[in-house]
Amino acid sequence: MPVVLVFAFLLAGCGQQPGPPGPPTESASDLPASAPASAPSGATQTPDNTKTPAAGGTSTEPAAPESVAWTSYTTADGQLTFDLPATWSVRDPAGELAEGGGAFAEVTNTALKPLATLRTNMATGSTCVDRYPYSVLDSQDLTALTLKGATPRFVYETRGNATAPGPADTPAAAYGITSGPPPAGDSACAIFQFFTWPPNAAMFGAFYDPANNDTPADESLPYLEKAKIYLETSEYRSIKRMITSLRPAG
Repeated sequence: MPVVLVFAFLLAGCGQQPGPPGPPTESASDLPASAPASAPSGATQTPDNTKTPAAGGTSTEPAAPESVAWTSYTTADGQLTFDLPATWSVRDPAGELAEGGGAFAEVTNTALKPLATLRTNMATGSTCVDRYPYSVLDSQDLTALTLKGATPRFVYETRGNATAPGPADTPAAAYGITSGPPPAGDSACAIFQFFTWPPNAAMFGAFYDPANNDTPADESLPYLEKAKIYLETSEYRSIKRMITSLRPAG
């Protein structure tokens, strides 16, 4: 029986993403060549001497090396704040804002490759028809974003496996924040990562893309094998720390 979901997945910033229907996104080729590789404008630089909070998650990731400085960035609409390495950049707005405003920010690394997109005031909707084998590689509750008793979570998850591929037109691994219920049983719908944030919904994450996400693996390895290897990289740990630091501004 088809399962109707209230979320549709749109994670910008992955070059291979054809993606399900949704608002237009922009790729790395759209970035200006002169985009800054230093701390974003208005960010506050802080030394990295903390650990990533566990906050009820299923795993604890070490922080980036202490020699790496971090900044705090507040979105242009003044509603949300997150931390990121000082050498990464934020383009805000990253494209046309939805009617009624909101935030639309894209985070890129020192090579100007997109690693995550934050967007709010999104109208979402999708119908789940096909299901796939799945795995949850990492998960952490985000209590700072709790609304009306509901706590979203950060998740890094995959769809499909070597014998049963995931969705044909969508990358089968992604990291981000979701308010949706965890999959039950041995299969799940395609990846939908949105979380509840007034006035509608929001997203902060991306599809895993070996062209953007620096993965120390043989290029001939299957996509899902690379996704699992990426879990152990310092870049992934920094992305997780950045996304899980999202909080109301002020």
